[in-house]
Amino acid sequence: MKLKDFYKKAIQIGIENDPRGKEVVLKELEKRKKEYESLSEKKKKYFDMEFLENPYSDSRILFGNGDEEIESIIAGIDMEVGEVLLADSLRKNGQKIDAILSHHPEGRAYARLFAVMHMQADILGRFGIPINIAESLMDSRIKEVERKLMPVNHTRAIDAAKLLNIPFICLHTPADNMVTSYLQKLFDDKKPYTLDDVIDLLLEIPEYNFAEHNNGGPKILIGNKDRKAGKIFVDMTGGTEGSKDIFKNIALSGINTIVAMHLSEDHRKEAEKNHINVIIAGHIASDNLGLNLLLDKVLEGENITILECSGFVRVKRQ
Repeated sequence: MKLKDFYKKAIQIGIENDPRGKEVVLKELEKRKKEYESLSEKKKKYFDMEFLENPYSDSRILFGNGDEEIESIIAGIDMEVGEVLLADSLRKNGQKIDAILSHHPEGRAYARLFAVMHMQADILGRFGIPINIAESLMDSRIKEVERKLMPVNHTRAIDAAKLLNIPFICLHTPADNMVTSYLQKLFDDKKPYTLDDVIDLLLEIPEYNFAEHNNGGPKILIGNKDRKAGKIFVDMTGGTEGSKDIFKNIALSGINTIVAMHLSEDHRKEAEKNHINVIIAGHIASDNLGLNLLLDKVLEGENITILECSGFVRVKRQ
């Protein structure tokens, strides 16, 4: 399997499982094409053409031409300079490694992480929050994240991979879409009655069960085990945390419980102020689930070896 085919298949699967719905994603891509056509020739030179087919700016082939044949991949949640050196060391010791796969973005994908956050407004809209309110609150948060990313030295890991000639790819939002859609369907189908029932459902999933044994399992952050779960919103995709000012609108929309990967202290305070139950499923455990679900689909019919590192444990469901 060529690297570019692996990548394109992953992006397509991410689109198919986007919680906004495929129709919304395709409309966004069409909007981008019109924006590109309206640019001056000078500005077109700097436009990321990948953005016309891939809706996720945080997922890219960061080093490699895409024509590399892939038989063995080293995959992890965070693949930074240390993991790149680990890959090189393993290769020197006879381990075949054709590419590095990171879940969290690096390089130019990390620098543009903020651009995928716009999708959060559409997701909130599907849960009954007026789209004008969701977009307005997200705009300020997106600008805040963009400012935080501006001074980051984001090319370090990619520079190391280039020097060692190891193709490098990251798949962030496509994997996050997988875990979001998977858990939302699970809770919609099973309708857990209490927060404790939500925890029990999560612990039936291998990735969360494994995390629990390693002191990183799901926890009730706001509420208690006997509280009714009510309407559950799985909030695990769209780059990073949204606006902390959205919780009032979330409460008014009828959402009772949020299941998230993580929540900052400022966000926690606002959720608590608005009487929303919050369960933290676990960041790395949720990333594991999303990446495993994505790899299950991408690797269907393929004989590719996955080496685990940096917090990633491969669980196959097929």
